[in-house]
Amino acid sequence: MIISLIVAMDENRGIGKNNRIPWHLNSDLKHFKVITMGHHLIMGRKTYESIGKPLPGRQIIILTRNLSYSVGNCLVVHSVDEALAVARSGGESEVFICGGSTIFTKFLAFADQIYLTVVHTKTQADTFFPIYNPEEWLESEVTHYEAGEKDQYPFTFKRLIRRVGARPLDKSWITRYKPTQ
Repeated sequence: MIISLIVAMDENRGIGKNNRIPWHLNSDLKHFKVITMGHHLIMGRKTYESIGKPLPGRQIIILTRNLSYSVGNCLVVHSVDEALAVARSGGESEVFICGGSTIFTKFLAFADQIYLTVVHTKTQADTFFPIYNPEEWLESEVTHYEAGEKDQYPFTFKRLIRRVGARPLDKSWITRYKPTQ
Protein backbone atom coordinates (compact mmCIF):
# COMPACT_ATOMS: atom_id res chain seq x y z
CA MET A 1 0.00 0.00 0.00
CA ILE A 2 1.32 3.42 -0.97
CA ILE A 3 1.18 6.03 1.79
CA SER A 4 0.67 9.52 0.37
CA LEU A 5 0.45 12.87 2.11
CA ILE A 6 -1.73 15.41 0.34
CA VAL A 7 -1.37 19.02 1.44
CA ALA A 8 -1.60 22.65 0.33
CA MET A 9 0.77 25.02 2.10
CA ASP A 10 1.86 28.61 1.70
CA GLU A 11 5.46 29.71 1.15
CA ASN A 12 6.07 29.57 4.93
CA ARG A 13 4.64 26.01 5.21
CA GLY A 14 1.35 27.42 6.63
CA ILE A 15 -1.62 25.08 6.16
CA GLY A 16 -4.34 26.60 8.31
CA LYS A 17 -5.61 29.41 10.49
CA ASN A 18 -8.31 28.99 13.13
CA ASN A 19 -8.96 25.45 11.83
CA ARG A 20 -9.70 26.74 8.31
CA ILE A 21 -7.76 26.83 5.05
CA PRO A 22 -6.52 30.45 4.66
CA TRP A 23 -7.18 30.69 0.88
CA HIS A 24 -9.62 29.54 -1.76
CA LEU A 25 -8.27 27.62 -4.74
CA ASN A 26 -11.07 25.97 -6.66
CA SER A 27 -8.63 24.23 -9.03
CA ASP A 28 -6.75 22.67 -6.11
CA LEU A 29 -9.99 21.45 -4.49
CA LYS A 30 -10.96 19.76 -7.78
CA HIS A 31 -7.47 18.25 -8.00
CA PHE A 32 -7.80 16.92 -4.44
CA LYS A 33 -11.13 15.31 -5.31
CA VAL A 34 -9.80 13.62 -8.45
CA ILE A 35 -6.71 12.24 -6.71
CA THR A 36 -8.46 10.97 -3.58
CA MET A 37 -11.74 9.67 -5.04
CA GLY A 38 -12.32 6.03 -4.16
CA HIS A 39 -9.57 5.91 -1.52
CA HIS A 40 -9.24 5.92 2.26
CA LEU A 41 -8.40 9.34 3.75
CA ILE A 42 -6.72 9.55 7.16
CA MET A 43 -7.18 12.81 9.03
CA GLY A 44 -7.22 14.14 12.55
CA ARG A 45 -10.37 15.00 14.45
CA LYS A 46 -9.92 18.77 14.03
CA THR A 47 -9.43 18.44 10.28
CA TYR A 48 -12.55 16.30 10.02
CA GLU A 49 -14.55 18.77 12.11
CA SER A 50 -13.37 21.66 9.91
CA ILE A 51 -14.78 19.78 6.89
CA GLY A 52 -17.90 18.90 8.87
CA LYS A 53 -19.01 15.81 6.95
CA PRO A 54 -17.70 12.68 5.24
CA LEU A 55 -16.42 13.34 1.72
CA PRO A 56 -18.48 11.47 -0.89
CA GLY A 57 -16.80 8.52 -2.60
CA ARG A 58 -14.07 8.18 0.00
CA GLN A 59 -13.70 6.26 3.27
CA ILE A 60 -12.74 8.65 6.08
CA ILE A 61 -10.51 7.39 8.90
CA ILE A 62 -10.34 9.81 11.82
CA LEU A 63 -7.28 9.50 14.05
CA THR A 64 -7.90 10.84 17.56
CA ARG A 65 -6.70 10.33 21.13
CA ASN A 66 -10.31 10.67 22.31
CA LEU A 67 -11.39 7.07 22.99
CA SER A 68 -15.10 7.99 23.09
CA TYR A 69 -15.12 9.94 19.80
CA SER A 70 -17.60 8.60 17.26
CA VAL A 71 -18.85 9.82 13.88
CA GLY A 72 -21.38 8.13 11.63
CA ASN A 73 -20.10 6.90 8.25
CA CYS A 74 -16.46 7.31 9.36
CA LEU A 75 -13.97 4.95 10.95
CA VAL A 76 -12.38 6.19 14.18
CA VAL A 77 -8.93 4.93 15.22
CA HIS A 78 -6.46 5.82 17.93
CA SER A 79 -2.99 5.14 16.49
CA VAL A 80 -0.97 5.37 13.29
CA ASP A 81 -0.65 1.57 13.29
CA GLU A 82 -4.40 1.09 13.52
CA ALA A 83 -5.15 3.70 10.84
CA LEU A 84 -2.83 2.04 8.33
CA ALA A 85 -4.05 -1.45 9.22
CA VAL A 86 -7.69 -0.42 8.72
CA ALA A 87 -6.89 1.02 5.27
CA ARG A 88 -4.93 -2.09 4.34
CA SER A 89 -7.72 -4.42 5.54
CA GLY A 90 -10.12 -2.38 3.38
CA GLY A 91 -8.10 -3.37 0.31
CA GLU A 92 -6.53 0.06 -0.12
CA SER A 93 -3.77 0.46 -2.72
CA GLU A 94 -2.98 4.09 -1.84
CA VAL A 95 -4.02 5.77 1.40
CA PHE A 96 -4.06 9.57 1.68
CA ILE A 97 -3.00 11.48 4.79
CA CYS A 98 -4.95 14.76 4.81
CA GLY A 99 -3.84 16.57 7.97
CA GLY A 100 -3.67 18.43 10.18
CA SER A 101 -0.19 19.32 11.28
CA THR A 102 0.10 16.67 14.02
CA ILE A 103 -1.17 13.94 11.70
CA PHE A 104 1.26 14.97 8.94
CA THR A 105 4.10 14.86 11.47
CA LYS A 106 3.10 11.35 12.60
CA PHE A 107 2.96 9.98 9.04
CA LEU A 108 5.81 11.84 7.32
CA ALA A 109 8.40 9.15 8.12
CA PHE A 110 6.17 6.50 6.53
CA ALA A 111 5.20 8.44 3.41
CA ASP A 112 6.06 7.14 -0.04
CA GLN A 113 4.94 10.32 -1.77
CA ILE A 114 3.62 13.81 -1.18
CA TYR A 115 1.03 15.56 -3.33
CA LEU A 116 2.10 19.11 -2.51
CA THR A 117 0.39 22.33 -3.51
CA VAL A 118 2.55 25.37 -2.83
CA VAL A 119 0.35 28.46 -2.63
CA HIS A 120 2.38 31.49 -3.70
CA THR A 121 1.55 33.75 -0.77
CA LYS A 122 2.41 34.10 2.90
CA THR A 123 -0.61 33.91 5.19
CA GLN A 124 -1.04 34.50 8.90
CA ALA A 125 -1.23 30.74 9.46
CA ASP A 126 -1.25 29.22 12.92
CA THR A 127 -0.79 25.62 11.72
CA PHE A 128 2.17 24.39 9.66
CA PHE A 129 3.30 21.45 7.57
CA PRO A 130 6.30 19.75 9.22
CA ILE A 131 9.79 20.47 8.00
CA TYR A 132 11.01 17.77 5.66
CA ASN A 133 14.32 17.16 3.91
CA PRO A 134 13.85 17.98 0.20
CA GLU A 135 16.90 15.83 -0.60
CA GLU A 136 14.80 12.76 0.32
CA TRP A 137 12.26 13.56 -2.38
CA LEU A 138 12.22 13.53 -6.19
CA GLU A 139 9.85 15.88 -8.03
CA SER A 140 7.98 13.68 -10.50
CA GLU A 141 5.37 16.26 -11.55
CA VAL A 142 5.32 20.05 -11.42
CA THR A 143 2.41 22.13 -12.73
CA HIS A 144 1.99 25.89 -12.27
CA TYR A 145 -1.39 27.61 -12.03
CA GLU A 146 -2.10 31.33 -12.21
CA ALA A 147 -4.52 33.17 -9.94
CA GLY A 148 -7.91 33.66 -11.52
CA GLU A 149 -11.58 34.13 -10.94
CA LYS A 150 -11.84 30.92 -8.85
CA ASP A 151 -8.25 30.71 -7.61
CA GLN A 152 -7.30 33.40 -5.11
CA TYR A 153 -3.50 33.01 -5.51
CA PRO A 154 -1.12 31.46 -8.02
CA PHE A 155 0.07 28.02 -6.95
CA THR A 156 2.27 25.12 -7.98
CA PHE A 157 1.29 21.50 -7.73
CA LYS A 158 4.15 19.06 -7.14
CA ARG A 159 4.16 15.30 -6.79
CA LEU A 160 7.12 14.24 -4.69
CA ILE A 161 8.29 10.62 -4.53
CA ARG A 162 10.62 9.46 -1.76
CA ARG A 163 14.04 8.64 -3.16
CA VAL A 164 15.22 5.04 -2.91
CA GLY A 165 17.17 4.55 0.31
CA ALA A 166 15.87 7.79 1.84
CA ARG A 167 13.34 6.11 4.12
CA PRO A 168 14.21 6.90 7.73
CA LEU A 169 12.16 4.03 9.21
CA ASP A 170 11.48 0.41 8.35
CA LYS A 171 7.77 -0.05 7.48
CA SER A 172 7.74 -3.87 7.56
CA TRP A 173 5.79 -3.82 10.83
CA ILE A 174 2.73 -2.46 9.02
CA THR A 175 2.04 -5.77 7.27
CA ARG A 176 2.30 -7.66 10.57
CA TYR A 177 -0.12 -5.44 12.52
CA LYS A 178 -3.69 -6.69 12.80
CA PRO A 179 -6.36 -4.17 13.87
CA THR A 180 -8.36 -4.92 16.97
CA GLN A 181 -12.02 -5.55 16.31
